[in-house]
Amino acid sequence: MSTAVAPVRSLRPGKVLADLLPAAGLTREIALVVGGAALTGLAAQISVPVPGSPVPVSGQTFAALLVGTAFGARRGFLALALYAVAGMAGVPWFAQASSGYAMPSFGYILGMMLAATVVGALARRGADRSVLRTAGAMALGSAIVYAVGVPYLALATGMTFGQAVAAGLTPFLIGDALKAALAMGLLPTAWKLVGRKG
Repeated sequence: MSTAVAPVRSLRPGKVLADLLPAAGLTREIALVVGGAALTGLAAQISVPVPGSPVPVSGQTFAALLVGTAFGARRGFLALALYAVAGMAGVPWFAQASSGYAMPSFGYILGMMLAATVVGALARRGADRSVLRTAGAMALGSAIVYAVGVPYLALATGMTFGQAVAAGLTPFLIGDALKAALAMGLLPTAWKLVGRKG
């Protein structure tokens, strides 16, 4: 009886995927934070300029939301904070191998820090266990990124808010839907695989 209950307990809400990794301790925590920042930096290099917009389509938002969801709120925030601070200090791992904070798209990076924290908190409540809940978490995370990034874009460039929406939100909606669909497949599948092994 106890062997049948153990896998269910290990997968209860309250855990995120990173909690299931072996070797708990400070070394693992540092490795996760550094790895999450590096993954976001690598994904940011998958970047395509958008005509008429200073903001490119890139993989960094997807990576940030994935890191937050898989790692949890605290680790997700720390990973994205490290990504932001290292990029401000000159590491060329923002989109299009850029760095610094004097760029119109920096608000999106700040939004990613907040979004990773929120989706990480939702993941601890089981938001990454089913397709629909994962879709909701990804949609909320993306909305948070835009809620910070679009006003920042308007302030940094002198655009009106409507112009910033047209340049910094509208062109990215289809890509965001595709990224959300990918996450909807990846995260619940990962939990199912872990459940089978448990």
